Amino acid sequence: MRRTTALRTGLSAILLLGAWATAGVAPASAADAPSTASASTTTSSFASASTTKAPASAGLLSAMQKDLGLTASQAKARLTAERTATAVQGKARRAAGPSYGGSWFDPATGKLTVAVTSDKKAGAVRATGAAVRLVAHSARQLDAAKARLDSLSAPDGVASWHVDPKASRVVVNVVASSEDDNDVRAFVEQARKVGPVLVQRTAEAPKTFAAGTVGGDPYYTGNVRCSIGFSVYGGFVTAGHCGQAGAGVSGWDGSYIGNFQGSSFPGDDYAWVSVGSGWWTVPVVLGWGTVSDQLVRGSAEAPIGASICRSGSTSHWHCGNVLATNETVNYSQGAVYQMTKTSVCAEPGDSGGSFISGDQAQGVTSGGWGNCSSGGETWHQPINEILNRYGLTLHTA
Repeated sequence: MRRTTALRTGLSAILLLGAWATAGVAPASAADAPSTASASTTTSSFASASTTKAPASAGLLSAMQKDLGLTASQAKARLTAERTATAVQGKARRAAGPSYGGSWFDPATGKLTVAVTSDKKAGAVRATGAAVRLVAHSARQLDAAKARLDSLSAPDGVASWHVDPKASRVVVNVVASSEDDNDVRAFVEQARKVGPVLVQRTAEAPKTFAAGTVGGDPYYTGNVRCSIGFSVYGGFVTAGHCGQAGAGVSGWDGSYIGNFQGSSFPGDDYAWVSVGSGWWTVPVVLGWGTVSDQLVRGSAEAPIGASICRSGSTSHWHCGNVLATNETVNYSQGAVYQMTKTSVCAEPGDSGGSFISGDQAQGVTSGGWGNCSSGGETWHQPINEILNRYGLTLHTA
């Protein structure tokens, strides 16, 4: 969908390149760039876990009501509860020690639930403010089983696999139409031998969300359009399948932005692009008129079950929930590891775009299945992994 000139003009004063690729942001000349004083913001390294409380915008609350079926008061209460859960999860994991079996946010109770294999640790975990559930397998055991699955070669009919702390199993997602395929059956049989496995059906196979060029929507590399993820000092992060290291990048108007400085896909799905030639970065995620443009204040990882929203150049702004973390996704190009699965929809051209929970950066859009008319699921590559890999610093407000 093309942006109008009027919208680009309105956005150019407040948005940069590091919001969304299709943010319709007009590249400013060097003279138009903000001064050092006015452009300076508080820096944050990849390890930042800032959870500074900021009022939720009316637009964000409206989006949560629409996509999650909440009232305004329920949306406000959920954001507050999720902020608390995010702050608690590290303390709760340390309290559980070797018996830690994973954790997730429970919207029904508004609390973080922590799985433990020994009730001896239950009291210490509850003291952190988390609820407790006794399970059969520790996170270490489940992660080891998933690692053994990662070493196997999966057929196309196997969509993905991840550790599910609620089930205390490694969940293998099989495309429903392929469950009787001999290769799929053989993979499932092997999977059951490596540890506690639960097989579930999924509607479609995952695919990446890059798209052919559509005039007027940034950013472009070759004939591919993708979306910008988050601003970092010196550039922005995005999806690795959108371009290889050294490839040139242009903006919505065709002007030169920079080059891919690093890129990895498959195995990973992340990249970063340098910014220059009059473009600059700001800590903003574009709301596309659905919500107000969102400031980025940190990169604390939201727990399973938390609400999360995505911005991209094709389908714009949508919200959903975190469904799983550390999931291996089996694309046709090869497996990608350590991904986060969400119930947020996406469409071709959204690849690389921002996933954000509250004001905390979560990751860049990789792929999924479905669309924003009928629904679907989408995966993102966690932001902190990308920052750590390339030694980048997230641009925060």
